[in-house]
Amino acid sequence: MTTAQWRKSSYSNTQGGNCVEVADNFAGTVPVRDSKNPRGPALVFSADAWSAFIEIAKRTAH
Repeated sequence: MTTAQWRKSSYSNTQGGNCVEVADNFAGTVPVRDSKNPRGPALVFSADAWSAFIEIAKRTAH
């Protein structure tokens, strides 16, 4: 993950709450980590699985 280019979730806030970061520069996979622990482990999802998760999260967040 040393080449990962991390970005915070658009739902993150400035108070340092429960936030995730994702890396977009890996073809076919999406690494995800806890923004409060950037040196900790990352979970790696297939791009299809991540897209499905995001769609479900969007539908249930409203």
